Amino acid sequence: MKVKTMGKVFLVLLCFLLFSTPVLSAETRLKLSTTTSTENSGLLYELLPPFEKEFNVKVDVISVGTGKALKLGENGDADVVLVHARNLEDKFVADGYGVNRRDVMHNDFVIIGPGTDPAGIGKAKTAAEALKRIAKQKASFVSRGDQSGTHNKELSLWNKAKVKPSGSWYIESGRGMGEVLIMAHEKGGYTLTDRGTYLAFQKEGKINLPILFEGDPTLFNPYGIIAVNPERHTHVQYTLAMALIGWVTSQGGQKIIAEYGKGKYGAPLFYPDAIKSPK
Repeated sequence: MKVKTMGKVFLVLLCFLLFSTPVLSAETRLKLSTTTSTENSGLLYELLPPFEKEFNVKVDVISVGTGKALKLGENGDADVVLVHARNLEDKFVADGYGVNRRDVMHNDFVIIGPGTDPAGIGKAKTAAEALKRIAKQKASFVSRGDQSGTHNKELSLWNKAKVKPSGSWYIESGRGMGEVLIMAHEKGGYTLTDRGTYLAFQKEGKINLPILFEGDPTLFNPYGIIAVNPERHTHVQYTLAMALIGWVTSQGGQKIIAEYGKGKYGAPLFYPDAIKSPK
């Protein structure tokens, strides 16, 4: 469906919601399960308030790894999911747990580490080679280890490198992105991170680790939003979930995404995908 047509459909939906008293009850709450990067980066604190005000709705954000966020949707414990692991998203929809997936935005993954770069990953030609160098050096590497989108990407890179990481140098934290960044900083180790969370933590002085490898096409990091299937779980807030999808993919929502980070961090943390160049 073309952007203009989609915009008209969502406009009709939004108008319906605005004049629907039951939907706009003060008690109405919408459960959004999402990856930690959308919260750790601060984006949701800019993106959600206009939606909440417009619809008199409170969005309860459940910030976990992508795998757990999708599991919450699968169990009917969330109304809508915002995540970043396309293969897992497609399976979620194919298995009948989600409907109406939309592209929202993207950034990329980068590999950060100590400025001395003991593994020499700055000389690597690919992300897989960078990880292979870390393993060969047995340099400290902090993994999300939580089935998140970032962890999913990391595992795919180890697979490309034909390495099964193990040993004391490989730390499976089971933590969110922000906590992993701080762990890597404290240990003087390497980690894979989305650029948005990294820029937020680096600029705020929470960590001091440079980007040592970036730019490999395999590090592309797209985000998608999906409504939980109301035929699978009849109790979910499907209409409001679709309204949120409409908002984050609308011109207004996409503009917030495009502008977020420019002033505070000196660069946008995410790039809109639903509308490429919102005015």
